[in-house]
Amino acid sequence: MLCASLSSVCYAQSSKADTDSATVINLEEVSIQAPRATARTPIAFTNLQSEQLSAFNLGQDVPFLLQTTPSVIATSDAGTGVGYTSIRVRGTDATRINVSANGIPINNSESHQLYWVNTPDLISSASTIQIQRGAGISNFGSASFGGSIDMTTDLYTDKRPSAEFAGSYGMYNTHKETLKVASGLLRNHWTADLRLSNIGSDGYIERAFAHLWSYKGQVAYVNDNTLVRLLAFGGKERTYHAWNYATKEEMETYGRRYNSCGQYTDDQGNTAYYPDQTDNYIQHNFQLILDRRFTPEWSLNAALHYTKGDGYYQEYKTRRTLKEYGLTPFVDADGNLQKKSDLIRRKKMDNGFGGGVFAVNYRSGIVDATLGGAANHYGGYHFGQIAWVKNYLGPLAPDQEYYRNKGKKTDANIYARANVDIARGFSAYADLQYRHIDYKINGVNDRYDYVADQLQTLNVHEKFNFFNPKLGVNWRINNHHRLFASFAVAQKEPSRDCYTKSQPNLYPTREKLYDYEIGYTFNRGMVSAAVNLYYMSYRDQLVPTGMIGDTGELLTMNVPDSYRAGIELMFGLKPVDWFAWNVNATFSRNRIKNFTETIYDDDYANPITFFYKDTPIAFSPSVILGNIFSFNYRNFTAVLQSQYVSKQYMTNVKSDEQAIDPYFVTNLHLGYDFKLRHCRRLHLGFTVNNLFSAKYSSNGYAGAGYYRDEQGEAQVYRYAYYSAQAPINVIGSVIVSF
Repeated sequence: MLCASLSSVCYAQSSKADTDSATVINLEEVSIQAPRATARTPIAFTNLQSEQLSAFNLGQDVPFLLQTTPSVIATSDAGTGVGYTSIRVRGTDATRINVSANGIPINNSESHQLYWVNTPDLISSASTIQIQRGAGISNFGSASFGGSIDMTTDLYTDKRPSAEFAGSYGMYNTHKETLKVASGLLRNHWTADLRLSNIGSDGYIERAFAHLWSYKGQVAYVNDNTLVRLLAFGGKERTYHAWNYATKEEMETYGRRYNSCGQYTDDQGNTAYYPDQTDNYIQHNFQLILDRRFTPEWSLNAALHYTKGDGYYQEYKTRRTLKEYGLTPFVDADGNLQKKSDLIRRKKMDNGFGGGVFAVNYRSGIVDATLGGAANHYGGYHFGQIAWVKNYLGPLAPDQEYYRNKGKKTDANIYARANVDIARGFSAYADLQYRHIDYKINGVNDRYDYVADQLQTLNVHEKFNFFNPKLGVNWRINNHHRLFASFAVAQKEPSRDCYTKSQPNLYPTREKLYDYEIGYTFNRGMVSAAVNLYYMSYRDQLVPTGMIGDTGELLTMNVPDSYRAGIELMFGLKPVDWFAWNVNATFSRNRIKNFTETIYDDDYANPITFFYKDTPIAFSPSVILGNIFSFNYRNFTAVLQSQYVSKQYMTNVKSDEQAIDPYFVTNLHLGYDFKLRHCRRLHLGFTVNNLFSAKYSSNGYAGAGYYRDEQGEAQVYRYAYYSAQAPINVIGSVIVSF
């Protein structure tokens, strides 16, 4: 096995998007093209076609379908890749990864994450995916600090109508049903298509079920130089909580599938589980997209968009202090004053996000230039309700509300980007972006401030103005060899939690990244290879330090100096038409230069500190390896995927007590296509996930505390919780196309 970033570049060289002809209008690539890199762009990226992901597209979320690409790690709360999942690129978490669909941002504006569970099976409507690593190029929405993911949705341009059904079923009651229909080309200009999907799983973790529904509908108009699309996609999810994870001791006692979410003690003193400890959310995304070519040199990409989200999560809480929920202590039937009780609470969201993006493109001779920008606004209510209180004696309205606040965020940017040929095969690249953010949070938070003896009051108004230059050179030595180098600056504002968990005197500032990249690619005949060196230097990176605020929440604080340095490698070999081998690896060093850990006693008071130099950054493995063997002989397909991830520390203090052990996971897919008279395709498949049944965890969280011994010395203890992943499991699949 070799190293990682190369595959992105090698895929890029063979992508359709890299055509050099300015007069070709490729209607298969129908997106706002501004956020996309090409083989002339001096950054590391990977292009994937939908066909490369179809074998394993059996209900798992996008992170699991991308995890064999360079420097990518996927995590799953339920242990099966269905439900709540997340992705890391070069060790950076989901809050630092920009995600877009057709060039339009789909990250949540406040958390900066994309919750993939809210748009299940989006991959079944994607034609291409580009993963950019590092600062990337100027994009819309949240800043890219580790990577960017842009998906383009399908455009069906076949003249004939078509239909397809894809279904799968496997262990843990995991299933997926997807139906697609397309009108074909109507009156030489119009197309319409629709996708409906249902995904479900009981989860590997106990009670970690997921019930997911999604859709995508589109109407498009196309002629020789204009493409207009109106599309909507979205989903509805209902998942049982599985985010508590479990300690190693709990797994030994109760088994690896143990889930403490929803656990309480009933009136008979028995352990019980609340059946409605669930997350519920509905999201709809609307996009109106215009691609217009005015002349062979000039073109316009523009879009209007709106996203509506509405949902809540509900949970049983034991022995909660009533005044934290706006409730009055009560005298029970025995005459005792009760200040605490069990209760059921709902935390709700109701939000909207809309705006417009544009890019004007000029391409002629030695110049390829783009002027683009976006203006987006987000407004979201956060509020909580009390559904039930055990044995409560007092006024309690149905769905009594105990907190409410609103976040408003305006995000606007403009950029100019150009690639200019200076000499034969040699080009210079510049990308200059200005970004403005205005963010407000007002109202009452759900966290109780015991210093003020009331629920926390939020009155946040922050403004940020960022200038993000990116410069680089690209040297196409000949048709087989390419060199590039780049330098980029990226800046990112704090997320919502950085304010709601803190207090004004501890609010963090922005993060800043200086990203240096050097790459080489080779592509000739049956062999492709690439190497990418990167050094990502952070100023004021936001990390947890152990400090807690007045509300008792763990704070995320700025640390002055930290870095990620690594080498990404890729090698591809296709000696014959029926066999291909692709291998990638990342070797990296991820460090905080000076770090102070804060630890509190069992009463969350009397903090003590420890200082560390050159300590590893949490959740940043030093080695990631990926390997894919692909066999395609006549109608038979076999794909063997493997990934190795080295040890990950869950805090920034290099504690083996708080580490995720290394793991090696292999997945196998076997499939056969039948040629039948009355259908285009009949595919039968059989997939084995975690072929060698590795017992591993992909995620977790950790913390520390201390107590005083008889001599008054501080005795530090550390704890860790792990997300166990499913052992070997199988799933069968069928695809029928007409």
